[in-house]
Amino acid sequence: MPTWPAYFVVIIAVAFVLQTAILAAVYFQTKKSSEQVMRIANDLHARIAPVISRVEMLVGETQPRIVNMVNDASEVVHIARNQAQKVDRVMTEALDRVRIQLLHTDRILTGVLETVEDAGSTVKHTVMGPIQQATAVIRGIKTGIDVLRSFRRPGSGPAAPPSEPSDEGLFI
Repeated sequence: MPTWPAYFVVIIAVAFVLQTAILAAVYFQTKKSSEQVMRIANDLHARIAPVISRVEMLVGETQPRIVNMVNDASEVVHIARNQAQKVDRVMTEALDRVRIQLLHTDRILTGVLETVEDAGSTVKHTVMGPIQQATAVIRGIKTGIDVLRSFRRPGSGPAAPPSEPSDEGLFI
């Protein structure tokens, strides 16, 4: 009669064979999956390789053009910046000159207006004063003559001087 340890050895041997069979099945399944992934990768590589080569050719052809475009754009920006600085400088100088001319013109016009005002004041005092005095003297003489005429008329007493519109408001 076999002993308990012999039964355990048989069970362990069966488990070992079973594990070996499972590992062999996993190995073959992994190998099959690996071969399938390799086929898909090769097919994908065969399809993408022409696209990649075309892209590389396009990049190779357009790279010098792109570099030239970037260089040209850089040069245009540099020239535009220089021109903007020149225009700014010219405009600043022109505005400064205009400001100076305006100040000069303002001084000249202020001087002219002061001179005209002084001349007007002088004319008013030197010309208009004697004219007003002469007008007053002429009115006095006229009033005197009117009074004398009113005495010479027969049968009339002293008459009131005729009322005339005042010319004083006409003179400044």
